[in-house]
Amino acid sequence: MLQVFGISKKDQDIFILKDIEFSVPGNRKLALAGETGSGKSTLMKIIAGLIQPDEGSVFFHDKKVEGPLERLIPGHPQIAYLSQHFELRNNYRVEEILEIASKLDPPHARKIFEICQVEHLLKRKTDKVSGGERQRIAMARALVTSPDLLLLDEPYSNLDTIHKQVMKSVVEDIGDHLGVSCILVSHDATDTLSWADEIMVMHDGSIIQRADPETIYHHPANAYVAALFGKFNVLNTETATAFGFNNGLSQDDVFSILRPGQFSLNQGTSNDVKGEIKKVSFLGDTYELDIQLESQSIVLKTALNGFIKGDTVTVSLNRESIGCPDSQDGV
Repeated sequence: MLQVFGISKKDQDIFILKDIEFSVPGNRKLALAGETGSGKSTLMKIIAGLIQPDEGSVFFHDKKVEGPLERLIPGHPQIAYLSQHFELRNNYRVEEILEIASKLDPPHARKIFEICQVEHLLKRKTDKVSGGERQRIAMARALVTSPDLLLLDEPYSNLDTIHKQVMKSVVEDIGDHLGVSCILVSHDATDTLSWADEIMVMHDGSIIQRADPETIYHHPANAYVAALFGKFNVLNTETATAFGFNNGLSQDDVFSILRPGQFSLNQGTSNDVKGEIKKVSFLGDTYELDIQLESQSIVLKTALNGFIKGDTVTVSLNRESIGCPDSQDGV
């Protein structure tokens, strides 16, 4: 459905995007992750036809997406782009805003309103709705244009926890009930783990890893990717050897970056490592423990309670979670 070929963009002499290439099939949910300034929003706007690339082309349904220098009114009619900086006209009722944009017959439009949870807001003036409601109205306005591709740039920004959960439910329903392909950017990359079919990680204007969410989370390409999706541990050679890796691990080894949930406590296995608990943090459903091993400290997550600072425990590595065989010979 979407093909991106050799896209590059500079700001003065600095590359914002460098030779970006990828494709997206239809009915797909792709998330873009990366730190601020990695090029995510610029790429989204180029795909939407709102920014002209310096090099390369974007094709949508085998037709080139024209940029502002090639098209009088920027934007592609079948690609809807929703920025976090959206605007709604004041002194209009919500239903008027949506009717102006709509390309759908009333029954299909009502389905959009239901999915976006705005049907009860239709008679209100746009200056009488909350920030979360405005976000959902803007989403409905984008969807009633009947796009084949929806680009969501930071849809959860500036929302409190309750409105964020509502918005995440709306985004989930869009893919499930409307069959609209979607590319989403979120400043909190962990928001995308349960939603995306694939995650594409960007750094300094380049794509550094693209994979399914489980691979991205458990097997990040490097520490930068790992850090985007939460806390992690990097095993040093001494600790790796203690856990049964006969040759230790290098910093580039796929098994060296481990999540807090990839360890267990007091399992009585042959490769247990003794440690002392330095800190206990309650996270709701789980506890996070800072544990000092002989040669380094690690962060471990467990559902078990009753541990206090100063306790001595033994730590096991969940070898299956890192694709590591259960053997005494190590890796």
